[in-house]
Amino acid sequence: MEYLYEYLLFLAQAATVVVAIIVVLAVSFAMGQRQTHHSGGHIEVMKLNDRLEDLRHAVEEAVYSPDVLKTRRKSEAKAAKKAAKDETARSRLFVLSFDGDLQASRVDHLRREITAVLTLAESADEVLVRVESPGGMVPHYGLAASQLHRIRKQNIPLTIAVDKVAASGGYMMAAVANKVVAAPFALVGSIGVAAEMPNVHRLLEKNDVDWEVLTAGEYKRTMTVFGENTDEGRRKFIEELEDTHALFKEFVREQRPVLDIDAVATGEAWYGQRAIERKLVDALCTSDEYVTSACEERDVFEVRWVEHRKPLERLLGEAQALLGRISAFLTPLWNR
Repeated sequence: MEYLYEYLLFLAQAATVVVAIIVVLAVSFAMGQRQTHHSGGHIEVMKLNDRLEDLRHAVEEAVYSPDVLKTRRKSEAKAAKKAAKDETARSRLFVLSFDGDLQASRVDHLRREITAVLTLAESADEVLVRVESPGGMVPHYGLAASQLHRIRKQNIPLTIAVDKVAASGGYMMAAVANKVVAAPFALVGSIGVAAEMPNVHRLLEKNDVDWEVLTAGEYKRTMTVFGENTDEGRRKFIEELEDTHALFKEFVREQRPVLDIDAVATGEAWYGQRAIERKLVDALCTSDEYVTSACEERDVFEVRWVEHRKPLERLLGEAQALLGRISAFLTPLWNR
């Protein structure tokens, strides 16, 4: 046991040194940023119709003879010329992607992409957002869902595509859409709230280490990592979890009134067809299928925010993300 204590003490010291270095670098970087005032990134737009056509051309060049290829290219050129003369404008599909972590850290990218799309999109257009997330902290995913709601407020159809997972906070985002499509084995649901945290009070007490928790306000700190947790604190904490769950249910019910919210808000998640049966999703379809089909009749554009980051900036960004994960671990109230 003494060996374990010394090992834990060494880990704590090492972590303290690493965190201190990260904080110093982050502060230095922030001060430098105030002086440089650079834009930080740009919006990048790619027409997916052209990408799909490039893929088809690559296959055709491997399959067809030069004579057949020449004939097909001439036919395509005539069709393109005819389409250019057609005054009827085609509607557009704007494709965004959100890959979520515990803190929904890409929400800043998402808001910029949505802002860019809303400068041009009309009610005849549509926005497709690929959402991949197992969930995370409540305020962060609440903000992500609110960003998606901006699209709905502009009366622009919003579709969410789930290829792998949109659970808990991820499903909070998906529920905002007019339509939710999912791959057959995509995992959706998990409308629940969970909190986990370690407590090392007994270990500290056994080694004659006191940890004082001083608060002003009856419920300022209900549960702690290092202090002694009480039954009253646990009761209050569970009460807060229940209230967060109630808010989550109310939000999803408002966005998707077809749901039997009490039946699906058990914290469970379901795959594809099972999710359709429970009306969590509207159709089985991968995002690739959806985009490829849309390219036949619409102009499809992928929109993404690209950051301008130097190697040191990327390193510091990863360090700050690590600090965020540590903070999230020690702040237990999250939705996942």
